Amino acid sequence: MIKRKEQFNEATDLTVTHEIRIRFNETDPLGIVWHGNYITYFEDGREAFGREHGLTYLDIAATGYTTPIVKSTCEHKLSLRYGDVVTIETTVVDTPAAKMIYRFKIIDDKGEVACTGETTQVFLDKDGNLMLTNPPFYEEWKRKVGLLK
Repeated sequence: MIKRKEQFNEATDLTVTHEIRIRFNETDPLGIVWHGNYITYFEDGREAFGREHGLTYLDIAATGYTTPIVKSTCEHKLSLRYGDVVTIETTVVDTPAAKMIYRFKIIDDKGEVACTGETTQVFLDKDGNLMLTNPPFYEEWKRKVGLLK
């Protein structure tokens, strides 16, 4: 079977940064962030992106759709520790497929990349059916932000 490479472009003009401080309850006994919390940081980044660009989960739900995550990747580069202030950089990936792809970088206070990752979300209608084309609200959003002409 031949797997085709997906067509997509990272929309670097649509990047949002969001700062957080690592909390005590996010760390292990050594004071290092537990690996599972990085996915939560990606969620923080997606929420910040949505607030800035009018694409929050509540905005999407108001149109009758949900967007469950079907894939997530996370690559750890450096350890983060309790008290660190980090920046989550979230960028949307422009793809013609009926899905939303976000890429993340978590950058420490020295400007070094501590973690990178990506999430993919699909569209389900109010009955839970998978959408094979982009819903109208998402097409309109893509036009509004300049991803569609």
